[in-house]
Amino acid sequence: MIANDQELQTTTERITWLQNQVAHLRRTETNPVSYRAAVSGFLAEIDRMQLEVREYLSFLPSEKMASALELS
Repeated sequence: MIANDQELQTTTERITWLQNQVAHLRRTETNPVSYRAAVSGFLAEIDRMQLEVREYLSFLPSEKMASALELS
């Protein structure tokens, strides 16, 4: 789970890196079965991280703070 803007930046940079890896494989792999096998893990990780980004961005920082205080 992303806890702050630094982690958000790191996560978005990692998503970009994974997307670039998929794009490279898409350009270089000629066998569809091999391509799908090679990128399936990358795509699953991209999906997981994008959900984390979406969750983090769906709340204002003040809402996160209030929620944390309520749980204490």
